[in-house]
Amino acid sequence: MNLRDPESMNLVIGRVLRYGVLISGIIILLGTISLAASSGLSDTAGVLVYNENVPHDGLDVSLASILHGLVTLSAFSWIELGVIVLIATPVARVIISVFLFAAERDRLYVLVTAVVLILLLFSMLVTPFIPGFHA
Repeated sequence: MNLRDPESMNLVIGRVLRYGVLISGIIILLGTISLAASSGLSDTAGVLVYNENVPHDGLDVSLASILHGLVTLSAFSWIELGVIVLIATPVARVIISVFLFAAERDRLYVLVTAVVLILLLFSMLVTPFIPGFHA
């Protein structure tokens, strides 16, 4: 595969997006199946609509709690992981685009894509810690 070829670039980027969404969907599906199976109800639709075991407010979504939940096989943590993978998929696309444009030696697009990446990372990693900022 010639990474300098625009068709190859599109193929790589398309695969990243496709596989990211597929992996995310599988993780969310497994978490949902685990949630339905652990409820013990015969009506799985009722589990997904309302279940007193589902924390409807105050759900801790910190990285530490998600990792702990993954280790303890918490269905909610697996669903949260699937959502994180889904959110990370377009970010991975931007990261890969920087390298593909660099391989193509297209400095303008490397610069533009790097700025987009910096803005994405800033909005995800820094803005939650700005006092008084509520998205």
